[in-house]
Amino acid sequence: MKKKLTVLLLFLLTFSFSSCEKDDICDANTPTTPRLVFEFYDISNASVLKNVNNLKVIGEGMTEGIVFNESATDDSKYLANGNTISIPLKTDMNTTTYRFILNSGNSNPTLIDTDEVTFNYTRRDVFVSRACGFKVLFTFDPSNAIVHKAIPATKLKWMQFISVEKSNIDNENETHIKVFF
Repeated sequence: MKKKLTVLLLFLLTFSFSSCEKDDICDANTPTTPRLVFEFYDISNASVLKNVNNLKVIGEGMTEGIVFNESATDDSKYLANGNTISIPLKTDMNTTTYRFILNSGNSNPTLIDTDEVTFNYTRRDVFVSRACGFKVLFTFDPSNAIVHKAIPATKLKWMQFISVEKSNIDNENETHIKVFF
């Protein structure tokens, strides 16, 4: 009887551990779908970075802009001030359109400039891990990577020149787009 009880306990113990699995938690440091990284430069001296002032970036179909300042509680959370920004591309389409509004919120409407930029690309899903799933990598369309226009069309573009620096968007550690203004 004692032998049967020992075998039964050993069997139950073995069975209970056989159903355990490793926890599937995606580490926060795991690279996921990269955002598009912009740097802004002075058009009169192309090697000098230039800060944008109160830049608001709104995606097509969005009512509010991309959040650049998560700690802000008012509309300033949508404003970028600096010479570098990162924005996401759509992972379910081959184009993404954004309005870039310079001097957003200025009380003088003539000082507010809006350019609309459409990015054309192909997508590739890459398996990261069971915990993290897939990430999407992008490659700009070599024949028509960017379509750029001023809004309204009667105004001049504030982004005077846009340069694609990296056609493959596979990480956020490098500049993909340079904007000269």
